[in-house]
Amino acid sequence: MSCTHTPDFPPDVMTKLRTAASAEEFFTLLGVEYDPKVLNVARLHILKRMGEYLSGEDVEGLPDRVAAARCRSMLQRAYEEFVTSSPLEARVFKVLKTAVEPPKPPAFVPFDSLLK
Repeated sequence: MSCTHTPDFPPDVMTKLRTAASAEEFFTLLGVEYDPKVLNVARLHILKRMGEYLSGEDVEGLPDRVAAARCRSMLQRAYEEFVTSSPLEARVFKVLKTAVEPPKPPAFVPFDSLLK
């Protein structure tokens, strides 16, 4: 028989997550271990990716512990992505998505149309 351990979340963890002021607070509240070197490079990318993952989840109305466990899972998943790839490779933000797109050719305007 396998036993799954649910971490001990602080009381009102979801309320505390909504007011967290740093990535470190998210990791601490949800009990996710992290390497400060990874977090220093990719903190915004990790939290944005976590938000993307959570957008497919409905945690509103769930008991605090269940919602926190889902958030913890999504944060772990997002963090692991940036342990193995760089923010440029993962391209979370639009500026990075378009950073390496090939330039679009200039619009062609026939010379004859300028004379009319």
